[in-house]
Amino acid sequence: MGLGRTVGSMQAIGLATYKEWLVYRSHMAVSIFVGPVYFLTQYFIWNAVYDGGAGQINGFTLEQMLAYFGVATVVNYFIYDSADWNLQMLVRSGQYVTFALRPMPHWVYALAQKLGHRSLGFLIEFVPIFFLFLFVFGIKLVPANWLWAIVSIVLSFLMNFIVNYCVGLTAFWIVRAEGVRRVIMLIKDISAGVFIPLTFFPEWTQKVLFFLPFQFITYVPSRVFIGEYELAGYSMSIPAIVALQAVVTAIMFGIMLLLCRQAMRRFTGVGV
Repeated sequence: MGLGRTVGSMQAIGLATYKEWLVYRSHMAVSIFVGPVYFLTQYFIWNAVYDGGAGQINGFTLEQMLAYFGVATVVNYFIYDSADWNLQMLVRSGQYVTFALRPMPHWVYALAQKLGHRSLGFLIEFVPIFFLFLFVFGIKLVPANWLWAIVSIVLSFLMNFIVNYCVGLTAFWIVRAEGVRRVIMLIKDISAGVFIPLTFFPEWTQKVLFFLPFQFITYVPSRVFIGEYELAGYSMSIPAIVALQAVVTAIMFGIMLLLCRQAMRRFTGVGV
């Protein structure tokens, strides 16, 4: 398919996904309660840890720590992805055979679906949570630099999709990949800084995490949003860490395409 037809097809798929989920918008709206409850839990924990807000812990003041979790929660609403589950379901049920016959690679279709799904999620989830955190919790959700923050979040959006899609591809090698998927996704969330900033891990662990792609999903966009980056003793300027994020995202995209090619060599469909 040419680039023009591919873009046009992605727009049509995204719009169809948007309309489909618009019917089930109440189901999506329920997730609005998840983020605030998670943040309140972190709020109480870190207020107790800081004992009133004095001093710094691992380079974070109490205000910065709450800002980190506020930004991370809001960003995760925007970048949410289920490509891993969707792909494994298609492979397990045999429905993937219909995509194998199409001129458009399935990953393009899946990315278009995510764009449509998150477009609706932006209105139903992201915007309400943003204003809730800003006006109710008093979290400063104004990035240090709008341009770098937006670029980093977009790269995070793509990285989360790429990693999840790679996880979904394990279904071509493992008959029941659900257990493997859950383990990998847990490791991904821990290594991305969802539960705790990565600077709280031991130094040797931080050095390992620095060379993994997961930090670019949550930790890096959150630190870029705040305006400073540090991990494993490495302090980098915001333009430098965003540039590194772009390079790693491109590398992971290449790995995903390689895995897709290998997966199609293993794929068999009865009656094809």
